[in-house]
This record gives sequence, structure tokens and C-alpha cells, in this order.
Amino acid sequence: MPLLGGVRPPIVLLLLLLLLVAAATVVGLGAVHSDRVPEAVLNSEQQIASDTALSVRTAIDAEASTVRRTADAYPATSTSTPTATLKALTTAGKADLGSALLDAHTGKLLASGGAPVALAEAEAARKASEQGTIAPRLVTSGATRLLYFARVTLPAQQVDADQDQNQVPTGERQWLLVVSEALPTVTTFGDGRIAKVLNANGKALVTASRGATSPTAADSGLPASASRAVNASGRDTDASGSLVGAASSPRPTVAGWAQVASTTGPGDTDDLGLVVLTSRAVPATTAATDYSGIALEAAAALAVIAVVLGLALNFLVQRPLLRLYLSAGRLARGATEDGVAEKAELDRPVPVHGIGELARIGRALESLRRQLLGESGPQEFPARRGPGYRALAAFSLVLVACWALPMIFVLNRADAGSVPAPVIANQQARAELAANRVRQSLDQSYVELNDVAASLPGKSRAAQTEELRHALSKHGQYRSIYLLDRSGAITLRVGDTPLRTLVHVPHGGGVTTVNTSGRIPAIASYAQVRPVKGQAAADGVVLFGEIDVTTLNSTLARPNLGTIWVTDADCKVLAASEGYRAFQDLPEAGLTRLARAAQSAPGTVGTATAKVLSTSTGPSVDAAAPLAQNGPTAHLGWRVVTAEPAAALRLPATQAQQRTMLVGILALAFGAACLGWLHVVVIRPLRAVAALIEKLAGGDRRTVLHPVNHDEIGSVTRSLELIRQALADRSRAAKAEQVDDPFGLWRENSLQR
Repeated sequence: MPLLGGVRPPIVLLLLLLLLVAAATVVGLGAVHSDRVPEAVLNSEQQIASDTALSVRTAIDAEASTVRRTADAYPATSTSTPTATLKALTTAGKADLGSALLDAHTGKLLASGGAPVALAEAEAARKASEQGTIAPRLVTSGATRLLYFARVTLPAQQVDADQDQNQVPTGERQWLLVVSEALPTVTTFGDGRIAKVLNANGKALVTASRGATSPTAADSGLPASASRAVNASGRDTDASGSLVGAASSPRPTVAGWAQVASTTGPGDTDDLGLVVLTSRAVPATTAATDYSGIALEAAAALAVIAVVLGLALNFLVQRPLLRLYLSAGRLARGATEDGVAEKAELDRPVPVHGIGELARIGRALESLRRQLLGESGPQEFPARRGPGYRALAAFSLVLVACWALPMIFVLNRADAGSVPAPVIANQQARAELAANRVRQSLDQSYVELNDVAASLPGKSRAAQTEELRHALSKHGQYRSIYLLDRSGAITLRVGDTPLRTLVHVPHGGGVTTVNTSGRIPAIASYAQVRPVKGQAAADGVVLFGEIDVTTLNSTLARPNLGTIWVTDADCKVLAASEGYRAFQDLPEAGLTRLARAAQSAPGTVGTATAKVLSTSTGPSVDAAAPLAQNGPTAHLGWRVVTAEPAAALRLPATQAQQRTMLVGILALAFGAACLGWLHVVVIRPLRAVAALIEKLAGGDRRTVLHPVNHDEIGSVTRSLELIRQALADRSRAAKAEQVDDPFGLWRENSLQR
């Protein structure tokens, strides 16, 4: 008999799989327990460190880009002097700014200004990269500084006709600009949190805190532990992790660390060896969580169901079918044999076992046995029948579902109270960090556009077009750059067709939206184009750069933060980390209320807030934060809203819910699969055989019975076909005898009368 055929495999497998699910229930739920610090708190602190490291990296990359862009835009001439060039390239308004200009080929100091520059480090950087871009360098001797580098190319000097004709013109010259600045400041989000920027040795270079107390002696080793973890992961990665301070403290310190390294390949910060360490004291979990009791009860209930179903299917389906298989084979042998053997096989009545189809087949077989013996003729069977094996399979599935459905939808459900307060606070801090990233991106786009606008006055229309094309190719965040005149008409454009529908000419510079409908929101930076002194005003007075919304969306997505939206002052969606429609409402009314609570009116500072909201899919940890408190985006009243389902957090309650749902789904799936298998290989063929055998017992000798399956039912069908052939042969023999002896038939009929 085939391995996957017959009645035994689905019944045995159903029993084994349900018992396996029962064991998994005990093991899975029994392993859920509460730690002093939930894993969700550790994970969220790790992500806060990663987000802070990303902000530090973005600030360093932006400053390095600004230094290079300033050097590239400097209109150097063959007569430019080092002192004048250095003065033009540096911004005196920056604190603790030092700068120097070196000869790019020899390293000779040509000019310096401001605070002293570490020339030894500058010389080492120059020799390490004599051509191409030079990444920033960290200087830790004395005051900690970052050195930024940019190359200034000067055209070849021309020979003056009035000078000595023997003078040889010099070739193209290249100077190296070195700018020394302090490390970017670290913005700390979340009350009681300390953020530090460490070097490769674990020394704190920058420290910021927000209402935090000094770490205890037991927690003072966290920077060294973070440094060791960084060294173990490699300096050129963006690895991150979490640490726990003194375990015995009633408020243990939870720390997260992350490297300030590029996530997309070689970058400006890869070789700096900087590490961000964030830490915060959180209350320890004191209430023990134990799911072993409910696990044992649920497993015992499923084991009882499995055993009951196994026994029921064995006694009601498997055994009666095997007995029927033997009885059908015996009748087939009796129908095809002669003499005493035939009589012995047909003398024993066919026992009727089982219910439904098997009982019908047994009664029909008994009728066929009597017909083979000549004791009776064809027998009609009633059309109305009681419940069969389909009802038994359906009842078995309902019994499994009675255990599985409560596990999926009712038991161990996580609610709003299962989310610890530190997780909610960390979600708020991460929302503020997300808002800070968006603000950095928009501020950088405004600074870059402002630099482009400053380069346009006094140039011809062709030169302005070339300048805009260069800016569009260099700054990938713009999809379209165009100039507006005083009436709001576009006078010059490069890039895609503008999405702009609002016709207005704003004053000053900043960030705004230039449409209020459509599939894509148009967020744009704008800056004034100042006329050249003594010349007529240019046709274009305002330069707009429409920001590609996909670029903005890419800054939002962060691990384990859920869905993130940027909304305007009316809580309409402008950007999102997942699919969205422009200017649509937030998906939940609670999110809208949360966003409005974060900032009451455009231009106000606003306050970040977070809470656990109940949604159709379960509790969700949500937060909202104002986009900016200063800068070109502060007046917009925009917000950043985040929503993380509690089911995605590694909390004991959510883990218990997930594992409970998993075993429920497995039990229901295994039960449906095995009972469906039983229906296909046993129940459905039995129904067909029952209908055929009742026709055969009722006198149908023409319908051929073809065995379909190579199992017990197939064997029964083959036996019935042999019985049909034997009955058909006897019917033909009887008719032939009547034709050969019609008088005998008349005499028999007369005697009967």
C-alpha cells in the first residue's frame, strides 16, 4: 500500500501533529519570562544611539560638504593671494574656528587664521591622499578638533607682456584648505538621558545631558565596555548594541552604543573611530511574569482533543474500513471460485460496521452476498440517509477550532498596560530624533540652494542655466530648480516639470510647500536672488528648488520605529516611510489628536508627546514631535508622527501573545490539512463507492466500477467489480437457459400459479 495513501496516515499524522503543537505550547509559553530590564527597552536604547550617531554623521558630512562646496565655488584667479583666498573661504562667525592654506604639492604653509591648526595631522592627511577628496580627520592632542579639507585650484599664471620675455609661465596651482572645528554638538532627547561621543579608546569627547544625574561608580565602565564592543565589531562598520549597568540597582542604567560610520559604503566618518553612547536609568521590573500554568492547561486540553479524535477516527473510520476491505475481498473470492470454496466464502454474513457511508456499503455488500447465493434478488435502498463521514470530519475540525480560535483571538492578548513607561519615553525620544533628521535634511537643502542663488547675480542667462544644471546634478535631493520673477512666473527652469500650483513670490528664504493637492506633495526650498549693486534687478528674483519627496521619505525609515509621517499644520501627510497619498489624513484619529497635541499652532515651539493608543490591530506605541524649533522650517508648524505596533516590541506580553497565536494557527492549520487529506483519500471516495454499490445491489449490472486509488477503497472497488462481473455472468446464463427451455419456464410459472 502506498506510503501516503490509505486511511492510516492522515489519522496518525493528525494525532502526532496535535501532540507536537501541545508540546510546543508548553515549551514556547513556558520560556516567556520577565527580566529586570525588558528587551524592548534595551532595543529602543540601542536604536536611540544609532539615531544619534546618524545625526552626528549627518552633521559632519554636511560640514565637510560645505567646506568643499565653498572651495569649489571660489572664483580663484591667477593673481589670488593665499591670505585673501583664506579670508574669503572661511566664516569668521563660527566659534573656535581655525583655518590654514597649504600648498597641495609640498605641504608648505601659505596662510593661517583663527585658532591654531594641527599642521602635523593636516600634512599626514595630504600625504595619504595626494589626489581626490580628503576625508575629515580627528585631532585629540590638546583640544579635540575635526579637520576638514578641500582643494582650491588656481588657473595658470599668465606672462605680462611688459615683463621680461624670458619669464616662464607657471602651470595650474592647487592649494589645500584646512578648516579646524569643534565636534558637532550632540542633542539629547528624553529626560534623564546622557549622550556622549567617544573616541576609539572610550574617552568622552563630547557630553550632553538632559536632567540626568552623574553615573554611579558601577556604571562608569560603560564607555570602556562600548569601546571593546566597537573594536570587536570592526571600526569601518555601523554596528550598534546595548549594555546594562549595575544589575543590583533598583534603577539600572541602560546604555546603547553605535558607531558613527557610513551605512552605504565608504564615507567621511568611517575612519574617525567615533562612537555614540547614550544611557538612561530606568525602573527595574519587579513583577514576575509566568505563563507556564496557562501553557500546561492549554497543552493538556489539546492533548485530550488529539487523543479523542485519534480514537474516534480509529474506531469509526479506520477499523470499519479495514473490516469492509476484508469482507469485500472475501465476497469477491467467493464470487469467482467454484464448489465448496465458493460456499464457504459466501456463507458468512457481512458485518455492518461504522456509520454513514461504511454502514451503507456494508448493508449493500450483505445484499450482494445473498444475491450471489440466490437467496434474494436486487434490493432498493432508501434515498434519505443520515449524517456521514463528512459530518464527522467537520465536527473534528470544529473541535480543533474550539481550542485554536481562543488561542488566536482571545488568550494572552497584550493591552496598553503591558507596555512599560521607558518604552513609551524612548518612542518619544526617537520621534524627536526623526524630526531632527528631517530638519537637518531640509536645512541642508536650503543652505545649498542659498549658495546657488548667491552665484546667479550678474551672470548671463546661459551662465545661469549652466549653474542651475550643475546644482541639479550635484545635489540629488532636487527634482526641479527654477527662477520666479516678481509676478510669480517661471523665467528659467532645469529638471522635471514643477509640481507647483501656488503662485506666490515669498520674501526672504526658507522651506515651504508649493501645492496643496495632487499625488505628490511639492516641498521646496527657496532663496532670494540679490541684484548686483549698481545693476538693474534680474528677471528672476526667487530661486526655488523642489525637493524629491522620495529623498525625504528615505530619511524617515529607521529600524524598529514603525511607520513615520511628516504632516503639515493641518495634520495632512507630506511624507512617510511607507506608501501614502499626498495630503491625506493620518490613518487613525488618535494619531491626529496626538499630532495636534504636539504643536498647537504654526510658529509655536511645541512639545513632543507619546502614548499607547488602541487600534484595530492592537495597541500601538505612538509619538509626535514638532519638526523644528528654529531655522528655516520653524515657522511651518510641521510635525513628525510615529506609530510602532506593540506586537513588534520584544515584551513578555507581546511574546506570549505571538506564541499563543502561533500555536493556535498551527493547530488549526494541521487539523484542517490532515482532515482535508482524510476527506480527499477516504471520505469522498467512500461516498462515490457507496452510491455505486447501492446501484449494483439494486440490479445495475452495466456500470463498470473503476478503482481510482491504490488503497483500501481501491481494493474494495476492485472486489465490487469482480462481484458485478459474477452477477452479470449469472444473469446472462439465466437468460440463456430461459431461451433454451421455454417449456420449463412455462411449467415453473404454472406451478407458481
